[in-house]
Amino acid sequence: QVQLVESGGGSVQAGGSLRLSCAASGYIYSSYCMGWFRQAPGKEREGVAAIDDNGSTRYADSVKGRFTISQDNARDTVFLQMNDLHPGDTAMYYCAAGAGRYSSGGRLYPTCSLPLDAEIFGSWGQGTQVTVSA
Repeated sequence: QVQLVESGGGSVQAGGSLRLSCAASGYIYSSYCMGWFRQAPGKEREGVAAIDDNGSTRYADSVKGRFTISQDNARDTVFLQMNDLHPGDTAMYYCAAGAGRYSSGGRLYPTCSLPLDAEIFGSWGQGTQVTVSA
């Protein structure tokens, strides 16, 4: 089981920046997909960004050009650099980890190539709050 601990959340004004970190420990997949999700009050959890063990990334349309996901050389910490924050980005942000391949319909797919759905990630952190004021 992978343990994930997020940090870096806080309160900023619109247009500001924050950098979230996710430290992973325990069993680290050799092939993996790490993701950032967010959930605002009264809304469903939505995928924000993901990165795999090859460094390939993907983003939700709502954050493209503003958010950047990256990982350190040891591949045990994943970051989410968030620039030009909007009040609509206010949410609890969660880090998630999944194996590099996901089985669906009897076939294996690269996890990070699939739509950013919470169901395909098996490990979750406790979350870190991001609040953006107008």
